[in-house]
Amino acid sequence: MDVQELGKQEKPDGNASPHDQVSQPGPGHDPSRLPVPVPAGKRVRNRRKWIGIALVLAVAAAGGGGAYWWKYYHSRLPDGIAFGNGRIESDEVDIDTKFAGRISELRVDIGDMVTTGQLVARMDTRDLQQSLERAQSQTRQAERAIAEATANVEQQQTQQTLATQEMDRAKELLKNGWTTQEVFDQRKQQLDAANAALIAAKARVEENEHARQAAEHDAQLYTVNINDNDLIAPKDGRIQYRVANIGEVLPAGGKVFTMLDFDYVYMDIYLPTMEAGRIKIGSDARIVLDAYPDRAIPAKVSFVASQAQFTPKTVETQTEREKLMFRIRVKIDPERLHEHRDAIRSGLPGLTYVRWDPATAWPDALRGEP
Repeated sequence: MDVQELGKQEKPDGNASPHDQVSQPGPGHDPSRLPVPVPAGKRVRNRRKWIGIALVLAVAAAGGGGAYWWKYYHSRLPDGIAFGNGRIESDEVDIDTKFAGRISELRVDIGDMVTTGQLVARMDTRDLQQSLERAQSQTRQAERAIAEATANVEQQQTQQTLATQEMDRAKELLKNGWTTQEVFDQRKQQLDAANAALIAAKARVEENEHARQAAEHDAQLYTVNINDNDLIAPKDGRIQYRVANIGEVLPAGGKVFTMLDFDYVYMDIYLPTMEAGRIKIGSDARIVLDAYPDRAIPAKVSFVASQAQFTPKTVETQTEREKLMFRIRVKIDPERLHEHRDAIRSGLPGLTYVRWDPATAWPDALRGEP
């Protein structure tokens, strides 16, 4: 091999990458002291790993801080007060159809406030209207038949009076021998016929009277059914859901609206045995919603469960071992609800404080409005 060929072999390739140049050290160099390139994918994975560790530490710090605040705040409660978390709820009332039919009109929509007796929807009642008109016509026809039968009774009463008078005269004449037995028998038969005709006329009046009453009852029934096809709000509240629309045909009992009853607003909490056993129905309570942390809503205990149950997943407990809890329901006064009906919201989370010891004074933050 000559000097030119040796020079070509030792001359680095201009198209080679820097990594290729580094990985090919010349004579006399120590390979252990050369820089080793790190792949780009490995650097990205390392960076994501450190970011994940930082997020975990941040969440742990926030949880620890929240737990510290929880214990610090509630440790200041007097011994005679228990607390638990829950959601404000209101009874749902379904507005259903009584008869199968087609919806012809909707007067309200989702979110509207309604009052007791307010018309919210109307069903198609054209078939019932026709039946009502037929019953009313039958009533008028029966009234005319009654008038005719009453006139016939008066006529038969006249015939009976005449037959009675003739019978009396024939009896006197026969007693004195001035008439025959045949004439007397004829007068007696005429009187019997007049009496029977009068009884029949009175029966026809009674029959027509029953027909009129039946027609009136049919008319009243159709009127009630027509009125029942007007769907009204049974209580004061807010429309929560609209299930059907105009033109839809629903079966009997088909749901059109679901409304919230603002006369029954409550919150259910779950307490362990030691606390639930001391609470009585009628005990004073306070509700503090997360949306209004500076307002304590006065309430009363309206229900205490007689049996323990597993704690729902949405309810937090102070210790993980408290699996079986007693459900306590606190209810807000309906008069207070009517004063603040526009602010009622169902599903808002919050805390409920129950005072099981009447001698314990409420803290300043939980005194509530008078």
